[in-house]
Amino acid sequence: MTGRIREEDVQAVKERADLEAVVREHVTLRTAGIGSLKGLCPFHDEKTPSFTVRPSVGSWHCFGCGEGGDVIAFVQKIDHLTFPEAVERLAGKSGVELHYEEGGPPREEGVGRRTRLVEAHRVAEEFYTEVLLRGREARPGRDFLRARDFNSTAATRFGMGFAPRGGTVLVAHLHGKGFSEEEMVTAGLVGRGQRGLYDRFRGRLLWPIRDITGDTVGFGARRIFEDDRIQAKYLNTAETPIYKKTSVLYGLDLAKRSIARDRTAVVVEGYTDVMACHLSGVEHAVATCGTSFGVDHIKMLRRIMRDEQGGAPARTIFTFDGDAAGQKAAMKAFEEDQRWASQSYVAVAQGGQDPCELRLSGGDLAVRGLVEDAVPMFEFAMRTVLGRHDLRTAEGRVAGMRAVAPVIARIRDQALRPEYTRTVAGMIGVDIEQLAMEVAKAARQPIPSSGAAVVPEAAPVVDPSDPFPPPDVRVPAVAVAQLLLQVLLQYPRQVPVAEVQQIEPGSFVSPAHRAVFAAMQQVGWQQAQIDSGAAWVAHVVAATPEPVRQLVVALSVAEVRTRRDPQTGEVDQRYVDDIVFRMQEMTLRRAIDDATVALRHLEQHDPQQARAVAIDLTARQQQLAQLRSKFG
Repeated sequence: MTGRIREEDVQAVKERADLEAVVREHVTLRTAGIGSLKGLCPFHDEKTPSFTVRPSVGSWHCFGCGEGGDVIAFVQKIDHLTFPEAVERLAGKSGVELHYEEGGPPREEGVGRRTRLVEAHRVAEEFYTEVLLRGREARPGRDFLRARDFNSTAATRFGMGFAPRGGTVLVAHLHGKGFSEEEMVTAGLVGRGQRGLYDRFRGRLLWPIRDITGDTVGFGARRIFEDDRIQAKYLNTAETPIYKKTSVLYGLDLAKRSIARDRTAVVVEGYTDVMACHLSGVEHAVATCGTSFGVDHIKMLRRIMRDEQGGAPARTIFTFDGDAAGQKAAMKAFEEDQRWASQSYVAVAQGGQDPCELRLSGGDLAVRGLVEDAVPMFEFAMRTVLGRHDLRTAEGRVAGMRAVAPVIARIRDQALRPEYTRTVAGMIGVDIEQLAMEVAKAARQPIPSSGAAVVPEAAPVVDPSDPFPPPDVRVPAVAVAQLLLQVLLQYPRQVPVAEVQQIEPGSFVSPAHRAVFAAMQQVGWQQAQIDSGAAWVAHVVAATPEPVRQLVVALSVAEVRTRRDPQTGEVDQRYVDDIVFRMQEMTLRRAIDDATVALRHLEQHDPQQARAVAIDLTARQQQLAQLRSKFG
């Protein structure tokens, strides 16, 4: 049984792993103040960015859904890994050697399941590629590619391969590389039948399906031989622990930088279409893998493109075949159009050619022209809907008008609706007022659930029995305490330690704030001076009760609204001193108020105790006077 990873190795991974680089593999980030980055959250759907990263303290937090943590927590959640698997994955990429306690096995045997399954796919991809490039039996696959103007350089660029027709060739290869039967089957590379193990793909041209980080997690396989007993033109890896077809887009690992840079994505229908687009200079192209384009794909692209409300416009361009199936796919995409903050477009080549066919007939310029000439999605939808009706008859015109009205009503920019109403009324041959009435009626109808607009999450309900309820920052004392904790977490070396040591946990009104401050005291202010930002936050998180840890992460990335030195990244020292002063002042004033009330009561009932309270009250008043004198 694998031993526990040593704590010092876990800390080394946290220190060595680049949080910003890891997050950028999934989210496009923009600067949001010195030392702070922002983007669309990968864990919930949102229109405006609330996902914040502070690389200097090694923390991330979403102020929309409340998720947050360090680099290990991010990898755990984004890739659905256990803690050890996430540590092992980051260690492998960061060059940290892991050691296991309790007499754990060597690292090769102790790696997590996901790591082993990804490694199996890497080995399989290398094997398949070698067969395609040099194997005699792969000649039909090479002929298929040549017929589409894809040479060996293109095949290598996209990691293509060929599965031998023999039933157990890959089984033997993986077994020779040390993979167990269970690992082969779980990875989806091998099947298990009555006669034992067999290769899942046989006699087929293969495309590796990679996740956004570039790890191969599955394969798409194209039928080549007429005597292939499986009639389906394409086969894809069945869903496995590392492959879910609704959560991957073919080519995204290659396209994500172009998509983020230009805030443009091109969605095509097949593997060869992605290849044709990239080779033609349209490096924003991606495709689904054996499923229709859906909600999870939209979320993935939105966070890479920064598809935000109020921001510079992003563009998503769908290419569809001109046949009935292509039109159906386009209309399905239109149903989800409300999920985008920006405009989506449709590109259909004359003659209904897909990008691969278009590159063969018209070259690279034709493919680029297809994308450049895309029309707005709702315009394409209107023409598609009207095309189903015979506008030469009165019945057809009325039916077309009623069918197209919901499409016009769905146009997000309401200023465009009157113009399109006039244009479409002319296309149909009906009065503008008549169509406008139908559009107004359609606008009052609820949007179908499949294309529902994103609704902000409701505020969480506070449980009265919760020992750590969310701090109510509408209370001034709570707001000041929260600002102090932000500074203590993010800029501990700028805080006057002697002053902070005079503050007691009881000075914090919110129990959650009290727990965080007590955790800082437990770790020690001296530790804060020698730790890196990430290590300090990690130590505080570890010392905080479990229900409050997410608050620590949130405070470690929350924006500190003051000026910063662009060279050092430090905040204005006067701001830090003022926050500490305000916290001390409020603490003393609360103590003075409490003592004053107690004194009035004791003077009538316990004169001796009253004298002691009076002495304490005088001392507190002197402390407050000295404090105000010190900070001016």
